[in-house]
Amino acid sequence: MEKGYVNLTVDNGIGNIVFFHPASNSMPSGLLKNLSETIQRADSDDRVKVIVIKSVGRTFCAGASFDELISLNDFDTAVSFFMGFARVINTMRKSNKFIIVQVQGKAVGGGVGIIAAADYAMATDLAAVRLSELSIGIGPYVIAPAVKRKIGLAAFSELSINATAWHTAFWAREKGLFAKVLDSQNDLEEAVLLLSEKLVGYDTDAMRLLKRELWSDADDWDELLAKNAEISARLSLGDFTKRVLQKIKK
Repeated sequence: MEKGYVNLTVDNGIGNIVFFHPASNSMPSGLLKNLSETIQRADSDDRVKVIVIKSVGRTFCAGASFDELISLNDFDTAVSFFMGFARVINTMRKSNKFIIVQVQGKAVGGGVGIIAAADYAMATDLAAVRLSELSIGIGPYVIAPAVKRKIGLAAFSELSINATAWHTAFWAREKGLFAKVLDSQNDLEEAVLLLSEKLVGYDTDAMRLLKRELWSDADDWDELLAKNAEISARLSLGDFTKRVLQKIKK
């Protein structure tokens, strides 16, 4: 049985989505599917006016499941695997409600993609980020549109080419990935709650129309992210990636 969970609770207009996996909040396909469906459920719930996504533990999200990645052995399965984060990103993009992402710790790969797909993200000073895909012979293709849109091509190049380096939360704030960096978990939770409560009091139609305006440059992402998932799938089945993954496993 796959461990981990995604939970939705609604409190005074705020839809809190919490995800967890014991492997540093890495995301197997089943958990990604659950996260996407939970975001859709919160989006269609009339009680919810703003959505907050957060995780439990020291790490925000360690990206895609390593165990699942190393087990890929055919193209269709690999495409389905890489479409996991693509569906989450597209679901966040298409939501009619603002999505705030609360980042308490480090984020890798697809975890950075979730942050980049937020309408507003806040973090603690422990929330370093890394795109490690190139170091294993793949590349951050699926999340590239979201990350480039958020931080720009130059910063995305730095993050994706220097694939083994951690970039601090303050670097991420400077580049626009985080709107704010707080000193502690308590400060982060208070800041997210304060913003969420303000948004709950705003006009629903005004927020929906503003979100559409903010995402007006991403109408082709259904096709784009699917195409990028196929690129990642082909690379993941190559000899270089298989050798590196086996070396990591040992």
